[in-house]
Amino acid sequence: MTTITRALGGDFAAPIDDRYFEDYAEGATYEYGHVKVSEQEILEFAHRFDPQPIHIDPDYANAGPFGGLIASGWHTGSVMMRLFADHVLSRVASLASPGVDELRWPAPVRPGDELRLRVAVLEARPSRSKPDRGIVRTRAELLNQDDQVVLHTLPMNLLRRRPT
Repeated sequence: MTTITRALGGDFAAPIDDRYFEDYAEGATYEYGHVKVSEQEILEFAHRFDPQPIHIDPDYANAGPFGGLIASGWHTGSVMMRLFADHVLSRVASLASPGVDELRWPAPVRPGDELRLRVAVLEARPSRSKPDRGIVRTRAELLNQDDQVVLHTLPMNLLRRRPT
């Protein structure tokens, strides 16, 4: 997987190594990419983490419901997370994630697909109990070269507020 990716349009005003809660503006949308997924990567990931025949056996997969080999949804999620960590999640203010509200794989990822991340900031609110941080909710989508959404999730992140 190629991991050198870039913003595909506007980017955050603050760089990732100086980005705090206040830099996540509700309504802002960003795109980053592209990551090309190879058959070898699909097979290696699936053999290690999700050894279902549709992910590890090309002959079985060709006769299966998707008409060919597809990436594990968890592999697709890992690609999303790499792009999210590289471009969205602050390197100085990220504290943790309490989880995701939703995770869907509406279309399969196939060998040769080129993926990009689209992130929209849905909510950014200061913590009621800890004034030094805030909660940011985003909609993260991974899209392929045909603009099909292959992953949709609603992550939450806890971020430090900018020091005063």
